[in-house]
Amino acid sequence: MNYGEIKNCDISNGPGVRVSLFVSGCTHHCEGCFNPMTWDFEYGEPFDENAEQQLMDMLAPDYINGFSLLGGEPLEHENQKRLLPLLRRVKEVYPNKSIWCYTGYTFETDILGKMFREYEETEELMSYIDILVDGEFILEQKNISLRFRGSENQRIIDVKKSLRNGFTVLWSRLD
Repeated sequence: MNYGEIKNCDISNGPGVRVSLFVSGCTHHCEGCFNPMTWDFEYGEPFDENAEQQLMDMLAPDYINGFSLLGGEPLEHENQKRLLPLLRRVKEVYPNKSIWCYTGYTFETDILGKMFREYEETEELMSYIDILVDGEFILEQKNISLRFRGSENQRIIDVKKSLRNGFTVLWSRLD
């Protein structure tokens, strides 16, 4: 897996101060995407042990609230394979830091319906994700006043509550 950027002290992609990883590779190709260079799976640098350690070190300070995954597309199958051990480690070392994931896939249809059946990594991967922002970016529904989303079709889902309850639960805290 390659990545385009590791961003320290990110305040745009989830609540509080976060560390964000922008993975490479996306098959959605949304019109108006803010990061089209990351559509290419070969874009950027390899996510190796040094990059992982850099990310883990950035997560260490108490003022860092959590970790956000963006892209590209974190839930492309080949990215899931590399992200699963990373998320295991993040949750083990920093159990109180939240993990957010931005995806163009939809929670019910693509993730629970298809990926849970077809990819062995998906269910465990989702168990580490606290909040999922789902849905492709739709340029006609772009709204710059939305918090943590780019277009009105996208939802902020509380993954833990959704998996526990058996239905989609939207995240209600915007603090």
